[in-house]
Amino acid sequence: MSRLATNFLILLFLKTGAGNEPLPGNFELHTSNFERQTKTSQQPTAQTQIQGTTPAERGAWLARRVEDRETGKDARLSMRMRLFDRQQRVRERVLTLLALKGGTGRPVPADRTLVRFTYPNDIKDTTFLVWEQPKGDAERFLYLPALGRVRRIVASQAQESFVGSDFTYEDIGGRQFDDYAYTLVDAPGAVWTAADGTKHPVYTLESRNRDAGARFPRVVSLVRQDNFVVVHADVHNQRNELQKTYDVVRLEKVSGYWTTLELRMVDALERTHTDLVVEKAEYDVGLTPDDFSRRVLERSGGR
Repeated sequence: MSRLATNFLILLFLKTGAGNEPLPGNFELHTSNFERQTKTSQQPTAQTQIQGTTPAERGAWLARRVEDRETGKDARLSMRMRLFDRQQRVRERVLTLLALKGGTGRPVPADRTLVRFTYPNDIKDTTFLVWEQPKGDAERFLYLPALGRVRRIVASQAQESFVGSDFTYEDIGGRQFDDYAYTLVDAPGAVWTAADGTKHPVYTLESRNRDAGARFPRVVSLVRQDNFVVVHADVHNQRNELQKTYDVVRLEKVSGYWTTLELRMVDALERTHTDLVVEKAEYDVGLTPDDFSRRVLERSGGR
C-alpha cells in the first residue's frame, strides 16, 4: 500500500514538486517533458491522454500521476506558518522540513518526512516524523519537548489538527492510496487561474475515504494537466458540508522542480485559516536515512 499525499501539501511537502523525469508506477506516460505543453492549452496532449474507460479507472490513473510524479531524491524546505483565528489575530511559526524519497533501489523502502519547529519558544523543537511503509499504514511520531517524550499518532488520529493549525496529520504525513476511491469528474474546459492571471487547464478529481467514520470523507481537487500539481481542493465533512478549502497561491520552478511556494488552508466553519510560505527550497542535498531516525526525532536543536 503506497502513500497518496494527493490533495494537500503536500501536496504540501513531498508532493509539492514535479520534475521532468519519467514517472514510475503502474501506468506509463510516453513523454517526460511536461514543459512541452503551454500554460494556456485547453486540452492535454496525446502523450498525456487519460487512461481508463470508467470514471473510477480514470480517477485512479490521475491519482497515481499525482502520487508518482518525480520530486527529487530528497528535499530541505524552510517555511513560515501563519495561523489566523476567528478575530484574524495571527500567530507565526517557523519550521524546517526534510524529505527523503523511498522505493525500490532507494535508501529507504518508502518516503520519509521530518518536520521540526524552530520558533517560537513554546513550540520550538516540536518534531513530527513520518515513516511510510511499502505495505500497511505509515508510522507517525510526534516529539513534544515540553513533555520530553514521543507520541505515536495512530491511524484514528490522522484527521486531527496538526499542532493547532488548519492542516491535519494526514495532510502533512500523507494518505494511503488504497484508503480512498477515486473518480475523474467530467468537467470539460475547467481551468485554474494563477495569481499572475494565467489560466491553466485542470482535471477534477473526487477522492472518497473508504472509512465511513472519517472526519473528512470527501475531497474534490483541481489538478493541473501539465504537471499534475494539485492547485485547489474542497474538503467536505461527514455532513457533506464544504468545510475546508486548500489553495495554491504561488507555484514556481525551483532547481527544475515545480514547487508550491505559498499556500492556504481555510476552515469556513471554524472561520480560521493557515498560510504556509516556503522561504527556501533545496533539492537533492544528500540526506540519508540517519536524518530520519528516532534519535534525530528527539534531538534538540536539529537542523
